Amino acid sequence: MEYLDIVDESGQPTGKTVSREEAHRDGILHRTAHVWVVREEGGRTEILLQKRSEEKDSFPGMFDTSSAGHIPAGEDPLSSALRELSEELGIAADTSRLHYAGSFRMQYEETFHSKPFRDNEVTWVFVYREPVCAEELTLQESEVSEVRWFGLEEVWDELQRGDHSRFCVSRRGLKVLRDYLG
Repeated sequence: MEYLDIVDESGQPTGKTVSREEAHRDGILHRTAHVWVVREEGGRTEILLQKRSEEKDSFPGMFDTSSAGHIPAGEDPLSSALRELSEELGIAADTSRLHYAGSFRMQYEETFHSKPFRDNEVTWVFVYREPVCAEELTLQESEVSEVRWFGLEEVWDELQRGDHSRFCVSRRGLKVLRDYLG
């Protein structure tokens, strides 16, 4: 069973922990780390998005942040981001390759697989700008069914229109990335 730190509004651990299942059942504030894999291609900024496995407990089959995950109890955001990048995409990066872009709060309630899902988190956002060949990545099949490059502005525009048919990317998270990139 995975345990998460319960955190305050700024994302600092309170000294208490909760299971991941309880956190999402009861909407308890916890932390996540997101990594955006970014490249410049043909004069535009592109982001690598992962298509979530159909088995995921939230947003199955939708395109999401390059790599993301809960920060286990006792782990720091950077270590968690590096681990998720390695586990989900097979990218072995060191700390000098991930750049902190900011953080944001996210809170929502949805129903997935006929069960309520209450997300309440503080998210740390990191950027990875090293060369990546999507076809050569080793995907964690239980988490990721495929990866694909998308134009940053294409994704932003769809989210701004309220179109959530392909992407479950957090608009706030994408704004942190856009602000970081200038």
